[in-house]
Parts: sequence; C-alpha cells; structure tokens
Amino acid sequence: MHEQDLRHFLAAYRREHGDDMLVLNEAVPDGQDLAALVWQLAAKGRHPVLLAPEVWGVDVAVVTNLFASRERMGRMLGCAARDIHATYQAKSSNLLPPEELGSGPVLDEVAQGDAVNLARLPMLRHFETDRAAYITNAVIVAEDPASGRGNLSYHRSMRHSDSELATSLHSRGHLWRLQQAAKARGEALPVAMVIGAHPLFMLAAAARVPFGTDERQVAGGLFGAPLQCVRTPRHGLLVPAHAEYVLEGVIDPEAKVEEGPFGEFTGYSSHRSTNHLLRVHTVMHRKDAMLVDVVGGNSAEHLNLGRVPRESEMVTKLEERFPSVTAVHYPSSGTHFHAYVALKQARDGEARQVMLALLGWDPYLKTVIAVDDDVDITRDEEVLWALAAHFQPHRDILVIDGLPGSALDPSASASGTTSRMGLDATRGVKFEGVRATIAPASMERAAALLARLGVPS
Repeated sequence: MHEQDLRHFLAAYRREHGDDMLVLNEAVPDGQDLAALVWQLAAKGRHPVLLAPEVWGVDVAVVTNLFASRERMGRMLGCAARDIHATYQAKSSNLLPPEELGSGPVLDEVAQGDAVNLARLPMLRHFETDRAAYITNAVIVAEDPASGRGNLSYHRSMRHSDSELATSLHSRGHLWRLQQAAKARGEALPVAMVIGAHPLFMLAAAARVPFGTDERQVAGGLFGAPLQCVRTPRHGLLVPAHAEYVLEGVIDPEAKVEEGPFGEFTGYSSHRSTNHLLRVHTVMHRKDAMLVDVVGGNSAEHLNLGRVPRESEMVTKLEERFPSVTAVHYPSSGTHFHAYVALKQARDGEARQVMLALLGWDPYLKTVIAVDDDVDITRDEEVLWALAAHFQPHRDILVIDGLPGSALDPSASASGTTSRMGLDATRGVKFEGVRATIAPASMERAAALLARLGVPS
C-alpha cells in the first residue's frame, strides 16, 4: 500500500536524491515567499522539491515544486528524462480499474454538514495580483452517472464561504461536459476534490485522453497496479485512499460567484472564469495532513505538469503518422502556446505537413517551429539559430486564422479564437552548406580540463 503514498515517495526521494530536495529550516513568513524562492532558484538553474514544515498562516507542512524538473519526473516514472514520452505513453495506456478498499488514511478525520469549515483548509496566495489564497492542485473527480466512468481534471479554487468554493471550468473539457449534462437534467453534479496525492496520480489527472476514459485507470497504469481507492461518505465517489485531503460536494447547476484573477500559465493573472460554485458537504483528511502545492503562473512546475502528458500524446501521434519526426518539445518560454519539432525531412513540404498536424491536434498551440534532427530542441538558442540560418519569411511561413484556442490566452479574440502559425526552419532538401562542428575528442578533452579546474558542469 505504501507505493501509492505521497509520504512514502517523499521519504524515499529524500534518501536517494537528498541534493534535489530543499528543506526550509525556518518559518516562511508568507505563501508568496515560497513562489519567490522557486523563482530565485530557477534563475540559478535549480528546481528542487521544496519542503516547508512551517508557513505563517498555514497550520500544516507544505511541499511544492514537485514537477519543476524533467529529470525528477523521469524518476517518478522510473526512466531517464530522455525517455519520459515513451514511458509515460506506455504506462498510461495500460488501463487498470481502481481497487476499492474498505478504509484508508484519507478517512482518518471526516467532517460533514455543519462541521465543515473551509476556513481551516490550508491555501496559499502565490502572487500579489491573485484575488485570494487558492488551492492550486485541486483535482476534481466526477463520474458519469450512466457508465460510472470517472474523470479527473485540475481546476483552480478559492474559498467563497466556510462551506463553499469558487472554481472555474474554463478549459471547457470533460468536467464541463459532465456538468452541462447534469445541468440539462436539472441536477447538481456530485464531485470530490483531491488536494494532495502521489505524484503519479497527479500526472494521471493531467492525461490527455478521450471522453469516457477514466483517468483513475490511467493512474493504475502509471503505478503498475490498480489505484487504491475509498468511497466518499455521501456521494460514493472513488478517490485515492492515500490522499492528504478530499472535499466532497456538488457543483451548483445555476449559481455564479466571483472568482479570479489568478496567476495562470500564461504569466498573466487571469480573471477569465466560468465562476462556478462548489458546495462542500464533507471534508476528509489524513492525520497531520500536509498541503501539496503546485506553483502557479508560468513556473516550470505548472508548465511541466500540463505539458509532459501533452508532449507524450503528440509524440505518439506524430511518430505513428510521420516516421521522419525525431523529437517534440514544448519550451517553457512559450508556455503551452509554442512547440518545436525535429525531423529528418525526406522531401520538400514534409515539415509543413507535420506542423499542420500539430497545430490541428493541439488546440493550445499557436506557433510550431520545425527544425532538422541535429538541432537540440530543448535549447531555445539552438532553435532560434536554426530560424536565423534557414528561415525565409516569404517562403517558410504558414498562417491559419479563426480557430478556437485557449480561453486563458490574453491575446485571443473576445470569442476565444486565435490564429496559428508554422515556421519551417529546416534546411530543405536542396540546402547548400556544411555546419561548423568541433571534433568529439576535443570536446571531451575540454570537458575534462574544466572539471580539473573545478568549473561546475
């Protein structure tokens, strides 16, 4: 059972990779200070897990920045960072139905009805532009009443009252579809909100799967064993038995409440919201529960959590259709709106076809840059070099207008449409030129010399 326990994961990770976890040995005065620490460390090229035993105004320990490092995400999946896409797709495709347990740690303490008091629920304010303190890793669990299949999705949430949360379904995804169907029936949609669970459960909640695919089964695939669940007391929803907190309630079919602005992945504080009200009937949590936080804004953690499943899906689709594709990368600099694709182009026009496929498959993307397979697409400077050396605007650009985009895109039209662009920065079949290179042996000797001089790698 411990394999699906966040605390077991953190303890094991600290033993094996202690240099990749920073334990704060003094009280943190403000939630924004945690965000500031993440930004300061990132500026130095560091992305450790942060564990804060004490944060003023929050009565529990806080762990954050779990997903900020691709190397660490690879360790979660049991692979090297370069193998994340293939490993994630292989494991997440092995759907395993959840296992229902009679009890679990999340049922240690249960408050229902008038005993519910969300003023005691820990939340953090990451940015001074945020409307209030938020739950940033709220995974909402809902079930289709006809099939019983579950759905997991992330939704920012803030306290509206002692028994209500204001939340947004702005992604207009599968939860929106379930909520609209319930509204059409004149019913409130029963939901459970998971706040803090094993990282593999959190990765499953970010999966890109067709409607009707139960992400709890995806979590089972990532674990390599069925997700261990308990049922919530009132609505009987299956939730992780080892979660830190679970809130059970309903999304009101009619009520609208103020919510936002909130620091989103775009780097802007967004006020765009569906303004939904979640009425909380039950609060369940572990003894000595901790708050698992996801750093908001355009932090590496926020972007990685969303883009690794997206990249993995796109790589699989492209490799199935286009054998010439060698790599796909969504850079942090482009939030979720840019993608780089590398390929061994066998004939003219192939790069355009690949870019059109990506722009059509991923509704978030606005710009795709295609490069040759010898370009390291994990480095912005190499992609920009390829753009400078190979791209001719009159010949190598394609633009499509009037397509639906992300509701959070600050540059989208009032109706949410956007234009999309492909930039062909490949050399082309008849390109003339030989790239300047340094002999591998010289590079090895230079690296060895720098190491002897004590220059950090």
